[in-house]
Amino acid sequence: MAEQNGQTKNLRSFSSHNSAARWNYAYISLGSNIAPEANLPAAYVALTRYGAIQAVSQVWESAPVGFDDQPNFLNAAVLLETELSAVELRRTAIAAIERELKRQRDPANPNGPRTIDLDISLFNSEIIDGDGLQIPDAEIVTRPFVAVPLAELDPEYVHPVNGRTLRAIAEEARKLGPTMRLRADVCLAGP
Repeated sequence: MAEQNGQTKNLRSFSSHNSAARWNYAYISLGSNIAPEANLPAAYVALTRYGAIQAVSQVWESAPVGFDDQPNFLNAAVLLETELSAVELRRTAIAAIERELKRQRDPANPNGPRTIDLDISLFNSEIIDGDGLQIPDAEIVTRPFVAVPLAELDPEYVHPVNGRTLRAIAEEARKLGPTMRLRADVCLAGP
């Protein structure tokens, strides 16, 4: 959702303002537990090279899942308006940003510590299963650290598979998942 003159608008209902370009709305989840106070804002800035940020969530702290012997994670989400397709966004922009922020993947421990993790959780209202993408991200319905920030972006967005709003999904995920703590001291877009 976006504020405009005190009115909230559903961003998915915008029509293209440039007939030559197709604008896409990518709901991107961000996570970090290695210098997250620096890496999350750096990822936000880097994403602006690939489109316009339309909405930003608050930053949330949660315990790690799948591998406990590591620092807590900070998580957030942004809504990026972009001309890139989902595949282009993943292969070009996200791959470049993760390289730039020194993301290292450990095949033996996929839940291990990371400088940055960027995932396309939702893309327009599309369902994509292929080309290395699974959209909507399956973790939206089970992980509060994914669902809650996304719901802050657009609480009335309807999940294209299960037909529930992000608000309802986030409320349910918070009941099931680990406790989260708001980190008001960390801001993606600056003070």
